[in-house]
Amino acid sequence: MVTVSFERECQRYRKHLASTFEVYLPTPDVRPTRIHEAMRYAIFNGGKRLRAILVYMTGEMLGVQLSALAPPALAVELIHTYSLVHDDLPSMDDDDMRRDLPSCHVRFDEATAILVGDALQALAYQVISHDTGNCLRSDQRTKMVCTLAEAAGSTGLVGGQVMDLELQNNSDADIELDVMHSMKTGALINCAVQLGAIAANDVTDNDFEKLTVYGQSLGLAFQCVDDILDCENPEQSSHSKALALRDRAVEALQDLNFNTDNLQNMANFFVERNY
Repeated sequence: MVTVSFERECQRYRKHLASTFEVYLPTPDVRPTRIHEAMRYAIFNGGKRLRAILVYMTGEMLGVQLSALAPPALAVELIHTYSLVHDDLPSMDDDDMRRDLPSCHVRFDEATAILVGDALQALAYQVISHDTGNCLRSDQRTKMVCTLAEAAGSTGLVGGQVMDLELQNNSDADIELDVMHSMKTGALINCAVQLGAIAANDVTDNDFEKLTVYGQSLGLAFQCVDDILDCENPEQSSHSKALALRDRAVEALQDLNFNTDNLQNMANFFVERNY
């Protein structure tokens, strides 16, 4: 069960992330004004910031200061938002609404929405690579850039979207759903956990592997619950699978010599959420 203290922690991370957004996102008066207005529209539209929160939670558990976690937390949220803007396009999922607001391409136009996604993706790598607060070592920033690029690329988020489109166009396509989901949804969730771990100075290879199992399991559990919420009469097997993945995620944390309460609560939240 998700606790009140867990909700407070999430709110604390969201507040820190919001202040970080204001540092890095150009204001609408910066030319060209239209693209910056559209970028901020896409970012500030009510997202729950779960991926960014995972960066914060993992890193802080490992003793990392919030100031050092802000760049990767912001970067993963920028990549996630770019993917949503592009997913909503008429050539992709063709969704006119996003979180009860007009999608970016509806509020502005299709060309602007494409460029918003491009700009958000570029900004994500700029934020990590520059790290203006000098909170991260250069080798950490390099590893973060590589980890995020892999999660967002053709063997991660983009590849998962390609598979999803293939399945939409041909319901008989030879697509393994777990593989597709682990790429389109799970890769960035797992990446968030890994980015938090990379920010730490003394994480062993064994601990990193356990956190990766946690992140991978969490990503698939998230998609299982999405499938349940999208279906009026979900199969019981979907709920059972989500719970099994949650248990696998929590089990991966058991041998870590850190306080994993927040990550365990996040795993519970992922399967208990109703949106």
